[in-house]
Amino acid sequence: MSNTNGLRRVLGSLATLLALPVAAQSYQVPQPSAGLMPNASKGKGLYEKNCASCHGPDLNGSDKGPPMLHKIYEPSHHGDAAFQMAAKNGVRAHHWKFGDMAPVPAVTPDDVAHIVAYIRMEQRKAGIQ
Repeated sequence: MSNTNGLRRVLGSLATLLALPVAAQSYQVPQPSAGLMPNASKGKGLYEKNCASCHGPDLNGSDKGPPMLHKIYEPSHHGDAAFQMAAKNGVRAHHWKFGDMAPVPAVTPDDVAHIVAYIRMEQRKAGIQ
């Protein structure tokens, strides 16, 4: 290996390490307020206001977005943090044909926690756990 190739590897590794804190910072999982008790009833109203136009008023999806009452969104596959990240940063299309989901800046991490409580309650009713 030449000194030039070795130097390139070292510089490439250093650049990667220096970029990690920036990348990690921009993709930190938003956290609800400490001590928040997520409320499914409150979440229902927030879901209707912020999510239902794409994910359906009955959580069964629409022509704009996928259903929340689907095994893909069970807690073991898409944990609560995934919902926080989706609301904050949006999501690139990866399971469905609907295209990318844009961020939803109007919802706070507390709002998302309430929305997730509602979705999880409805998922349990539908046998998705």
